[in-house]
Amino acid sequence: MESSFKVIYMLFGGLGIFFYGMKLLSDSLQSIAGDVIRQIINSLTSNRIFAVLVGLVVTMIIQSSSVTTVMVVGFVNAGLMTLTQAIGVIFGANIGTTITGWLISVSVSKYGLVFVALGFIPALFATSNRWRQIGYASLGVGMVFIGLETMSDAFKPLRTNQEFLNSIAYFSGQNYANYFASIMMGCLLTMIVQSSSAMLGITIALASSGVISFHTAVALVLGENIGTTITAILASIGANVNAKRAARAHATFNLLGVLIIFTAIPYYVEFIDYLLDGVADFTLNDGTKPLVAKHIALAHSMFNITATLCFLPFINYLARFVTKITPDSKIGKDAHHLVVLGNPADIFPATAIVQAIEEMKKCKEILDRMYRMTKEYLSQDKPDAKILAKIHDYENITDNIQKEVTVFIGVVMEKSLSHNQSIDAQAIIRIADEFESIADYLARTANYLAKYNQKLALNGENKAEFMEFMDEVWEFTNLCCRGLNQVSVHDLKLCERTSEKLRIMADGIRDKHIDRVSKGEYDPLSSMTFSDMVVAVRKIRSHALNVAQALNRMNEREV
Repeated sequence: MESSFKVIYMLFGGLGIFFYGMKLLSDSLQSIAGDVIRQIINSLTSNRIFAVLVGLVVTMIIQSSSVTTVMVVGFVNAGLMTLTQAIGVIFGANIGTTITGWLISVSVSKYGLVFVALGFIPALFATSNRWRQIGYASLGVGMVFIGLETMSDAFKPLRTNQEFLNSIAYFSGQNYANYFASIMMGCLLTMIVQSSSAMLGITIALASSGVISFHTAVALVLGENIGTTITAILASIGANVNAKRAARAHATFNLLGVLIIFTAIPYYVEFIDYLLDGVADFTLNDGTKPLVAKHIALAHSMFNITATLCFLPFINYLARFVTKITPDSKIGKDAHHLVVLGNPADIFPATAIVQAIEEMKKCKEILDRMYRMTKEYLSQDKPDAKILAKIHDYENITDNIQKEVTVFIGVVMEKSLSHNQSIDAQAIIRIADEFESIADYLARTANYLAKYNQKLALNGENKAEFMEFMDEVWEFTNLCCRGLNQVSVHDLKLCERTSEKLRIMADGIRDKHIDRVSKGEYDPLSSMTFSDMVVAVRKIRSHALNVAQALNRMNEREV
């Protein structure tokens, strides 16, 4: 009884340390390399090989293929990535995740405490965020090693436990029924644990302690490659049709790859043994297998590299297949909107910021349409209730986007962010708020005119001057928003000079109108409406300048 209890608490304790170490490592690497990853994502092209390299590099950096695939599903859902690009990135992510296997195949007993010792001082005492994150990364690696060592120690007594050996006997045989059972078990456990890296660690710990043989470990690893696709499938629930296709492409790719290897699994095991010196199941006197960890890591890498090379020429066919099994929505084209996918703990700050910036670009497009609609409404001799209703619809949309983005970035800011990411997140929240205010003032401009006689309030010279002022202000708004596109040059001083000129222009227009009213050319009541409209448009100028300042802070943040 005491022995069983010891095995259980050492197993779960080791698993807990391993999990926390992987999370610490992934979060800290995301913080350190967030800006690099953002640049990589922004440089995505339709080249399938480059897409694979992007997936490979990003997953190597963040040490989690699940995070990469969830990120890809989110990007496809937001319209930032095509289906073909997404499939290429997923291929690369499958290769990148094999680095974890090589990392944990290192002799854990030697290096676990070394990394903890190297990491705790900068993690606790460093004033620089970068050095703190490097310390956390070192702590994470050390905890991964210690967790694996603890799990290995927990499994050692099971080698001589006959009840346990009898319970796993069905998975230990060397025939296709046993291989299939092991694959299914690896798939099921990975779906439950939601981490192929954790299951790979457990598999290596079981094999290294001598509890299972190499061929059983290979079958478990194949199953883990199928099970890991559940993360992306869950992330695609509620997303648009292309996001569902990306998740299903991931599942289809891994499933077909496993089926191909499954047909020749005995020869595959022999081939891996042939590639590395020594026999994987070589056992020391204490019952441990010192060579099996590297053999498992190679088997994992070879599977994903080979599958990617085989499927890469057929990426378009895979895209067509998942498009066929996931038809377009009958309701119509999916709305382009920002969706927080999956568990907020899985949100990747660098990619979430890119997604939020794209949402701001979408919001600016809505403002452009709203401006044109408002100008059309003001230009007509008689008020058009349908156009006014459409203006109000656009205002409601911007309100929703502002709330959506603020909540989204609020969740992201709970994560560990780099200095640059914090600046970006704060700037995005400010831009969302300013865009919402601009929409409010466009709607107010139309409402002011709707409440008063349109012909009396806006006609003749004052109408021409007001329309010119609106055009000038909107041209200025476009100038202030150029920084949303990273390729554009953002000149804050030019924005400030132009803003002052527009302020003077607004005062001049109001003074001229008051002078005309005093001469009896316009109804006195019209001066109040006209003045309110000029003030509303002038407020748009003010909020546009605030956008320029926020973008300037993003573009000039420390490198």
